[in-house]
Amino acid sequence: QVQLVESGGGLVQAGGSLRLSCAASVRTFSLYVMGWFRQAPGKEREFVAGVSRDAGTTNYADSVKGRFTISRDNVKNTISLQMNSLKPEDTAVYYCAASRFAYGVTSRVSEFDSWGPGTQVTASS
Repeated sequence: QVQLVESGGGLVQAGGSLRLSCAASVRTFSLYVMGWFRQAPGKEREFVAGVSRDAGTTNYADSVKGRFTISRDNVKNTISLQMNSLKPEDTAVYYCAASRFAYGVTSRVSEFDSWGPGTQVTASS
C-alpha cells in the first residue's frame, strides 16, 4: 500500500481558491492512478478528479469541471488539486487516493486501494 498525506485544506469565502496537495510515500509512484474524492457530512464519498499514471489523461466530476484542476509530479511523488471559484457545496473532507491496478483514470471508490486521512475544506457563503 501507499502512504498518502494531504495538505492545504482550510476555510475560504465562497468564490475563493485553495490548493490541495498529496504526498505519496512509495518508490513506484508512477505505477498508480491517482484521484481526489470528497465526503460531506451525511453523504457518500464522491469522485472529484482523477489523473492517469503518466499525467496525460484527467477526468472530473461534472460539478467541478472548469473550476478544479488536478495535476501530478512523478518526480516529487505528489498530486495537487487547484480549486477555484469555490462554492458552499464544495465543503467536505477531501481525500487523496491511489489505485495500483485500475486500467486507467477511474471514478470508482472500490478501485482505489490506498487513501489519505483527509483534509477539511470549508467554503463559507
